[in-house]
Amino acid sequence: MLENGHYDVPPGKVAMVVTDLEMTTPQFRGVPCPDGLTFTTLSRDTTAYLELFRRVGAPWLWFGRTLMDKQELSDILNDEKTGLFTLEKDGQPEALLELDFSVEGQCELDYFGLTPALIGSGAGAFLMDQAIREAFDRGIKRFHLHTCTMDSPQALGFYQRSGFMPIGRRIEIADDPRVAHGYDRDLAPHIPVIDP
Repeated sequence: MLENGHYDVPPGKVAMVVTDLEMTTPQFRGVPCPDGLTFTTLSRDTTAYLELFRRVGAPWLWFGRTLMDKQELSDILNDEKTGLFTLEKDGQPEALLELDFSVEGQCELDYFGLTPALIGSGAGAFLMDQAIREAFDRGIKRFHLHTCTMDSPQALGFYQRSGFMPIGRRIEIADDPRVAHGYDRDLAPHIPVIDP
């Protein structure tokens, strides 16, 4: 356990506070689907998935799926216990919803986000209602997720307004993908790059 105080984060790394949240009873906002959008399943093709993953997550330095071995990612995407959904606009996927049903009686919301084309449109609240429905329709008892301080500043409040309750916090330190993995150095300007 960490004691009170400050801790240095090594150059080339990022540090984030991760908050774990859960929902044990489904709660819906009852938000209608915004005009021009369609809720649908997402292609399980790794190239198409990664393209959408980057469009949704780049501003927040999402890197987990981009660093995976392609076969490992393909295995996850094609597993029957993985639910993949999107919101399409003009035939183009503009949202990412990935659900993990690999633990009996539970569902983890692995990834949830919108491209800039949908932010502020009400699509997020609608998509969360669909996520909750998809999760609890499989008879789960617990729907859980985690978010972190590298994500959108609105993310934690959004999840709480959607009915998720915070249950824990932890600190995560990882390689800064802008330094270690060639991500665009202009991404996530709210998190300064500190080179080694």
